[in-house]
Amino acid sequence: MAAAGALVLAQPAQMALAASPVPVAADHGMVVTAHRLATEAGLDVLRHGGNAIDAAVAVGYALAVTFPEAGNLGGGGFMTVRLADGSTHFLDFRETAPGAARADMYLDKQGNVIPGKSARGWLAAGIPGTVAGMEYAREHWGSQPRADLMAPAIRLAGDGFVLDRGDAEMLAEAAGELRKDPATAAIFLNSGAPWHAGDRLVQTDLAHSLKAIADHGAEAFYKGPIGTAMIDASRRNGGIFTKADFARYTVRAMKPLECDYRGYHIISAPPPSSGGVVICETTAILSGYPMTRMGFHSADATHVLIEALRRAYHDRNLLLGDPDFVKLDTARLISPTYAATLRAGIAMDKATPSLSLGGVTASPEGNNTTHYSIVDSAGNAVSVTYTLNDWFGAHVTAPGTGILMNDEMDDFSAKPGATNMYGLVEGPNNAIAPGKRPLSSMTPTIVTKDGQLALVIGTPGGSRIPTGVLQVMLNMIDYGMTLTEAIEAPRIHQQWLPDQTYYERYGLSPDTLAILAARGQKMVEHRHGNHIAAIVAGSPRIAGATPPPVDDEGVEIPPAHLFGAIDPRLPMGLAEGY
Repeated sequence: MAAAGALVLAQPAQMALAASPVPVAADHGMVVTAHRLATEAGLDVLRHGGNAIDAAVAVGYALAVTFPEAGNLGGGGFMTVRLADGSTHFLDFRETAPGAARADMYLDKQGNVIPGKSARGWLAAGIPGTVAGMEYAREHWGSQPRADLMAPAIRLAGDGFVLDRGDAEMLAEAAGELRKDPATAAIFLNSGAPWHAGDRLVQTDLAHSLKAIADHGAEAFYKGPIGTAMIDASRRNGGIFTKADFARYTVRAMKPLECDYRGYHIISAPPPSSGGVVICETTAILSGYPMTRMGFHSADATHVLIEALRRAYHDRNLLLGDPDFVKLDTARLISPTYAATLRAGIAMDKATPSLSLGGVTASPEGNNTTHYSIVDSAGNAVSVTYTLNDWFGAHVTAPGTGILMNDEMDDFSAKPGATNMYGLVEGPNNAIAPGKRPLSSMTPTIVTKDGQLALVIGTPGGSRIPTGVLQVMLNMIDYGMTLTEAIEAPRIHQQWLPDQTYYERYGLSPDTLAILAARGQKMVEHRHGNHIAAIVAGSPRIAGATPPPVDDEGVEIPPAHLFGAIDPRLPMGLAEGY
């Protein structure tokens, strides 16, 4: 381990990295989200005495207003928490399949998947979990009244907010689909036309829904008028929601999935997330390779990363599912012994054909979801990824609520061996069943070093989420990059099937691509798939990757500073602290 640390320290001087801005610095608290107004809402909570959990609740509701493509009340997600006392927690507020859901509900009479049926409309929606998740977190670890935390979101919905270029572009991109549902079109189109930058978006119905939740809590959503409106709209439009589905929804408090990599402790998401398993299994394999000496995006380093991801995603797609429905042995999948077995099957001079690991063919993938990271002055850290699944979910809204619905049923295996919208090929473990939660790629993650907070990180991106989070971590741990350098560095993506690896433009040199091709790696240029939101504690580089800062007399400065950054790959988001 000492040798690896020495390599990390030596690496930055050897690398020729493109210039990146320094991360945003703060002394007390930091909030990083996909929308400037949500960041400001969370930061205002911290400034006025709230903790990171309070800020996370305020941000969650604010994003439902300002970032409707993924922020939500009608979806669900995961929250990873590390409190200042060192205790760790994980909340699963993922959507559940309605009680009337069936394994074959998206198949035709010949047993084939009906295109689009699991991705659009009311039949595509699962029972939302976001409101229950936010309220659970606030009740257990928050310190502020619900009404105070929701006030910014209510104001932003009722008074409206001025759209910037990124806001308008996202709404315009989805206008064709949003136009198909009258209740949705009435909100997200301006008299049938796309909104433009500088327009004010007012969401009166959503403000009323938020006010009802602020006044009456989760009861208003699950047993009150909001849930009733969703059930009625579902029934009128071919969906299968019932009152019993909403009444029995519960948040699951679970133990995070934890592992170690080169002296860093990773705290991540357990099933029904696949993200923690992919990260821990991949890092366990990579721990046997001198990644620092190989060099960032060298042919050898890229080759072993591809091969490790290929094996981790193979296990992810075939072995994981909702732990209430499927027997899982995650401890084995992330163990050093299993990693050594997988590593033994990797040849440095030859790619492993994905089909040789077992499976069938697949198709391309897409994007979704949003993530935010928060740290307060006491050292409480929160990492939240929540989603509607596809951008704008199922593209339908319950009239009178202002709430977009998720299309989370597409994350189940409509037919084992078939592909979902992200090109993932999954086995029967992720088949549809009443009350079941679909397998997810969301990976809210926290990293510590020697018991101290080091990194809070997550991203949207569908099946690309684990690879995005993983590579930023590797960039900092193995290659000594600053947070912004690690986020801005081009990334690759390998998910077992299809049998090809995606890479961002300019991410790999022609020489490296030629070597990888000669080894049989199928490399395909592809646009970005993430929007990393991260915070690093102590210095712009992850704790331990560089010598600690010292004052003029050579005395070590305590790691009291926070540094935040938002991925520039999307034209929105803000990292801000105080």
